Amino acid sequence: MNRRPTLLAALALTATAALTLSACGSDDDTPAKDKDTIAGADTGDKKSPSPATSAPASDDRPKLELPSDLSYTFDWPKTGDKEKDAVLADSEQSIKAVDQAIVKQNALDKAYLYYYEGEAAAETQRFVQDYVDHKAAVTGSYRFYAPEVNVGKDGTASLSYCEDQGKAFVKYLETNKIKKTEVTAKSYVIYHTSLKKNDKGVWVIQKIVSQSGSAKCQP
Repeated sequence: MNRRPTLLAALALTATAALTLSACGSDDDTPAKDKDTIAGADTGDKKSPSPATSAPASDDRPKLELPSDLSYTFDWPKTGDKEKDAVLADSEQSIKAVDQAIVKQNALDKAYLYYYEGEAAAETQRFVQDYVDHKAAVTGSYRFYAPEVNVGKDGTASLSYCEDQGKAFVKYLETNKIKKTEVTAKSYVIYHTSLKKNDKGVWVIQKIVSQSGSAKCQP
């Protein structure tokens, strides 16, 4: 899934064991192809933070509870088009759902699986598992901006957007130590997602790739 390659690079640099991170933690735009589920993935709720920010559930969408040390800015105003705005709204929830899985240390958390299917779900599982393996979570502030959304007549859509990771960091749960990284060009990441509208009316992500250091996302 390739989300947050800069943050996962920090994990790789400071891990006590030599681990090879999956494609989710690389700057390679090629998604991982192995869709097998992770054997023994931790489904417990270890060191779950006290909920401070909660996204209200609509319809049967999962309720998201995130700790107070995580904040988000989504600079993608409504387009006025019903379907495009729905893509943006569900994509916002999908981003937060992945962070909830990381915070809960649960690579099979049901909330993100509500918004991801197939290849994207398998890659997201591996991405979250990297954090679980390192006993790490995320903290800080995230900003998402410059969205470009297109909706097809066949129930599919595409969304590209930028992420500013300059104020977002890795937090190690056993020591509560925060690994702060220098802001560089790689702190700015562009994402390209492919979505489809499922039978529940939810825009779910099927594919997602990223590139850190994108010129388009530079301030």
